[in-house]
Amino acid sequence: MLFFFLISLCCQAQKSPDRVHRSVDSLAHSALQKYSIPGLSVVVIKDGHIDYVKGYGFANLEHQVPVKPETIFQLGSIGKQFTAFAIMLLVEDGKLSLDDRLSQFFPDAPASWDSVTISNLLTHTAGFEPGYELDLRADYTEDSLYRIFKQIPLKFAPGEKSEYSNMGYATLGFIISKVAGKFYGDFLEERIFEPLGMSTAMVISEADLVPNRAAGYDLVNGELKNQQWVSPSINTTADGSLYMTALDMAKWEAGLNAQQLLKKESYELMWSPVQLNDGSTYPYGFGWRIDSVLGQKIVEHDGNWQGFSATIKRYPQQKIAVVVFANLRRTNTKKLAKSILEFYQPELAMPKLAPIPDKEPKTTALVKDFILKQLNQSLTADMFTPEFWPEMFPYAEQAANYLKSQGTFEDLKLLNRKDLDNGMRLHHYRLYFSKETLELLITLTKDHKIAFLEGRE
Repeated sequence: MLFFFLISLCCQAQKSPDRVHRSVDSLAHSALQKYSIPGLSVVVIKDGHIDYVKGYGFANLEHQVPVKPETIFQLGSIGKQFTAFAIMLLVEDGKLSLDDRLSQFFPDAPASWDSVTISNLLTHTAGFEPGYELDLRADYTEDSLYRIFKQIPLKFAPGEKSEYSNMGYATLGFIISKVAGKFYGDFLEERIFEPLGMSTAMVISEADLVPNRAAGYDLVNGELKNQQWVSPSINTTADGSLYMTALDMAKWEAGLNAQQLLKKESYELMWSPVQLNDGSTYPYGFGWRIDSVLGQKIVEHDGNWQGFSATIKRYPQQKIAVVVFANLRRTNTKKLAKSILEFYQPELAMPKLAPIPDKEPKTTALVKDFILKQLNQSLTADMFTPEFWPEMFPYAEQAANYLKSQGTFEDLKLLNRKDLDNGMRLHHYRLYFSKETLELLITLTKDHKIAFLEGRE
């Protein structure tokens, strides 16, 4: 601890606030140009107070409206932390328990739901599918969505593992409405937004006049296009359907920093990794991803939806938080937020691994072939294990689009190799694109089938 403290003092002495602000400003301007981002909004909060806030680029390209701190963006899945917070408010109100079974709220639910708890939904350990097939142009009610959800079988036994599920968080919204007796968005406004002074925070509305609302964009074959239109009801579910400004998020962070509205014990639960059935843990709490860098805890979340990207990254020990909004889907706001946090706390910047001698060129050729086929969307089931292919396939197009946004694929280098159980091998590569470098962890079986993938930025 003394070592990190001394580094922190040294770095703070070397980097004045003005210099840090200039670094943030330069990074944001560079990102706009490099990634064709229409607009960015950045806020840094220290000990509950705004240290830096600024808008960049345009909120609306057609009308050339500049981004400002009051510009309203869509949050995407950052909205999940507000849903989780609402659940904890109801727990403290004594209106539900984290151990309550879903059958208590849905009497006609399938029998498998009787083993699913509120806590399972919060931590993505319920076994619910990651997504759900809907006609994005059709209107739905909570009841009609529930009827669709209950027909989808559980993917795994509750508590067996954690697998991200929008369906699970949408279901939490239905439960909030049932228990609170009002639409979950009204509950958020009454119990969170108003008490914290988040005056422009709201559930997405296509009908209302929303001052300072940004337009969202997608990059299609290198050309900016307006965001995909979806029906108004699709944008009101509790898995991430909120409007907010950087100023709203600063007030949210101030409330979190001061641990307002909830007891300390509830905050500790939200920011603790979930414990799985086998006793191991997974780095997700209640609406928050849990990370650590050099032993320092980081809690964070990002979101991508309908022409928008967003990230909140908190460093609780130093009481610093960074929020980045972009009105371009698939913008790497997570990486931008990470870089900004490292400007403020340089001790969090981890050194890059150096490439090692590659003694398995055939394996590297196989991985390169996978990347090229991923980019061309020509993956086939025989490249994967029978267990992993069904998990991989639904996200193949999304993954391809993300890789394409990094520029032209140029090369890859081996960073590490490790033998695992059952003859499997873990290979860690750095992927070089014309715009960015990414890291890929790929697990291969003895017969060279892909058993698991994990990307890092």
